[in-house]
Amino acid sequence: MHHNLSLITTIAAALGTGLLFGYIATRLKLPALVGYLAAGIIIGPATPGFVADTVLAGQLAEIGVMLMMFGVGLHFSLDDLWAVRKIALPGAILQIGFATALGMGLALYWGWSVGGGLVFGLALSVASTVVLLRALEERSILDSLNGRIAVGWLVVEDLVTVLVLVLLPALAGPLGGSLPATAQHDAGGSLWTTLAITLGQVAAFIALMLVVGRKLFPWILWQVARTGSRELFTLCVIAAAVGIAYGSTHYFGVSFALGAFFAGMVLRESALAHRAAEESLPLRDAFAVLFFVSVGMLFEPAIIIEQPLKLLAVVFIIVFGKSIVAFLLVLLLRYPAKSALLISASLAQIGEFSFILAALGLSLGLMPAEGQSLILAGAIISIALNPLVFHTLTPLERLLGLNSKLAARFERTTDPLAMLPMSVPQEQLSGHVVLVGYGRVGRRIADALEAQGIAVVVAEQNRELVDALRQRGIHAVAGNGGETSVLIQAHVARAAMLVIATPDTFEVRAMIETARTLNPHIQTVVRTHSDSDAELLRSERAGEIFMGEQELAKGMSAHVLAQFAQKQQRPH
Repeated sequence: MHHNLSLITTIAAALGTGLLFGYIATRLKLPALVGYLAAGIIIGPATPGFVADTVLAGQLAEIGVMLMMFGVGLHFSLDDLWAVRKIALPGAILQIGFATALGMGLALYWGWSVGGGLVFGLALSVASTVVLLRALEERSILDSLNGRIAVGWLVVEDLVTVLVLVLLPALAGPLGGSLPATAQHDAGGSLWTTLAITLGQVAAFIALMLVVGRKLFPWILWQVARTGSRELFTLCVIAAAVGIAYGSTHYFGVSFALGAFFAGMVLRESALAHRAAEESLPLRDAFAVLFFVSVGMLFEPAIIIEQPLKLLAVVFIIVFGKSIVAFLLVLLLRYPAKSALLISASLAQIGEFSFILAALGLSLGLMPAEGQSLILAGAIISIALNPLVFHTLTPLERLLGLNSKLAARFERTTDPLAMLPMSVPQEQLSGHVVLVGYGRVGRRIADALEAQGIAVVVAEQNRELVDALRQRGIHAVAGNGGETSVLIQAHVARAAMLVIATPDTFEVRAMIETARTLNPHIQTVVRTHSDSDAELLRSERAGEIFMGEQELAKGMSAHVLAQFAQKQQRPH
């Protein structure tokens, strides 16, 4: 055969070496992701031997980014994004500003231009949503409040980056760069015109997805599902993800990643969203490997020898500089230290948007080639270190919890939502129900208690929810129910019952221990997701335990038995 087999060769080499080095990394007790990056270095142009097609690998990586961001959208609804807007929006914008200033200051110290420093700083300020998604999924915290905050934070970063990518060509001249000949005509208008067009395109895309997409694409998915063909259903899911991502870029100037993210968000409105996530998972995992291998192929090992101090400074800004800034910003926004630690770890890396910014800065003559090499090397190292950063969270949380002096520094004593108002009648704080968690389960429990006139105090981590509850006249405190101070503020010592609507077994055990220490006669009601967790809680006499699947089976069985009983009572 005389056909060009570059595509097949590249896929085979990437998946094969990814499997081999991923297996080796796992055997060495390292994350498989480290092995995928190493595989990319091996088959990349910087090492001798076989060299895969870097152009094709980059395009395959783009598909990987689309599918992974599509998966994020399937798990992240518009309501989730809106719920964390008060921390994600100001936090992300301020963090980008501080991190950009750090990178720009470093570049100016090296003698680069202002434009080069600006691009360099922006590239270091934005983390990879793809890497974050993998980290949260591996730890099963993607659907937690802190997980939603972290994803929302990075979505805001992506939106800011999209705006920067469109505006940067128009600003290249004033910043000391030059425009490619093909782009000079497009940049002939004023900066304000360019900004207006950009914002209009993004707004038009979002409006189209919210108004039309939320109805149209779930309807199409349902029509395909009615055919009963699993292959057609999978094809519909993948076609929607890739097609919307491509259309968002071609017609609206929005990035592939952001377009795929919104595709997942609108398909989440369908009752078949869970099945769509399952059907697309194998393909998403395969292309995720191609993404990380392609990143490894871009790595230039020579930069480690030629510019070790510069590379060390870059890694320090990525892993420590912007993470510390994010930690302090989350605390200033009056969220707990546990949330601040998770968001800090999530931001301790850079990824796909950093590569795009670096390439654009180089093509506009703003940044030297050395800058792109440093960004790529910093990305590789930070992505490889990110799992280790996440592993440090548990020891840090224990340090904050055990060291009373250190923990006291992070107490939110000035947060009015962390304590009940003095105006709450004392009769409603005795013999009441303390409800921990106001998610889908907790909300229904609170509504049932309110309908029966039973006094309840809600303990919830999401400050926006607590604020909304207080405006409705429902007593609530902001904070993690696993912290003793939060349960004290909820007056658990005088409560008749503690109802825990969060499924985290570790936190549940801490809550029950605190409640029984303060109130030995309190009754406890707990929810859990697995038989093993339920058995562990039963062994510790955690009170009444409800498991989702078990209660669903009981309800369905009761309905079926009732229907049969009615049939037997009817005269023949």
